[in-house]
Amino acid sequence: MSLPELSRRERIVLEAVIQTYVQTAEPAGSRTLTRRFGLGVSPATIRNTMSDLEEKGFLFHPHTSAGRVPTDKAYRAYVDSLLQVAPLESADVELLQENLRSTGGTAIESVLRRAAQSLGVLSQELGVALGPRMNDAVLERLDLARVSTGRLLMILTIGGGFARTVFVEVQGEIAESALAEVTMVLNERLGGLSLAEVRATVGERLRDAAKSTDAGELLNIFVEEGESLFDASLPSAAEQVVLGQASVLAEQPEFAGPESMRRLLALTETPERLAEAIRRRNTGPGISITIGNEHDDPRLGDFTVITTEYHAGPLSGVIGVIGPTRMPYEKVISLVSHTSRLLTALLNR
Repeated sequence: MSLPELSRRERIVLEAVIQTYVQTAEPAGSRTLTRRFGLGVSPATIRNTMSDLEEKGFLFHPHTSAGRVPTDKAYRAYVDSLLQVAPLESADVELLQENLRSTGGTAIESVLRRAAQSLGVLSQELGVALGPRMNDAVLERLDLARVSTGRLLMILTIGGGFARTVFVEVQGEIAESALAEVTMVLNERLGGLSLAEVRATVGERLRDAAKSTDAGELLNIFVEEGESLFDASLPSAAEQVVLGQASVLAEQPEFAGPESMRRLLALTETPERLAEAIRRRNTGPGISITIGNEHDDPRLGDFTVITTEYHAGPLSGVIGVIGPTRMPYEKVISLVSHTSRLLTALLNR
């Protein structure tokens, strides 16, 4: 948001109000601003300027207090036109690097969990990570393994270093030769395709082979049920969301009351809706910042979500934080950006 409607003094006062409120969680009054920032004008002039900002929708009175609080419009103006992103302190950089590279498994779920938790602790917000979209992932190899007389395990090796497993129900004992033949056919016909392409075309790609091989009965299972089998290989929206510790936010004044804490917990209890809301707003490279009433989901109306993409080979996911609209945007933006770069480097080494 550009600010042609604001005078230079109004911009200075607006920035001072936001910085004061972010740091103190208390409505900012004219005398407080005079003491903190030495703006070179009287408290009466600052009061008049704050009144003008209130009329324009940038500030509001939370109650009978003489101080003002920034609106969502004010935060948007601050992020777009006034904010200067702060460089991270070396201690924060070192802690992020240490936490992400610490022992604890190299599976992407473990790495994302460490990233979300570290980001949450350093920002004092709720860290959140979304696993990569798997529809575009390329199937590199498929293997079948016998689990029991009536059940096989389908193991998918996917580009980007991922693996997924799905159980396949079969009728009776399957000969080893049939397993080997079907595995070969599946890799010949499906290898190199994206999972989306596999799901959409698996039946037609295998139908002729099912009629001409000795393992036709087993291949027919993939012809008839292939779409649902490969659909099951994709992680659900709930599986894709990794959250840090919500308790980090409990220390903030916004969550002191039971109702506000209930709204926070409601977010964490419906991860699939949370994933949908985040992906809808994070539409490409760069930092995405959605503030308060800008969210399509009313449950996020009291929150700011700051996210960006990370990359694992050809795939991309999302890393970021959720917190109250009153947050230190300069620091949080730097933390999210740096975590994304570290995460990308770690997943692609």
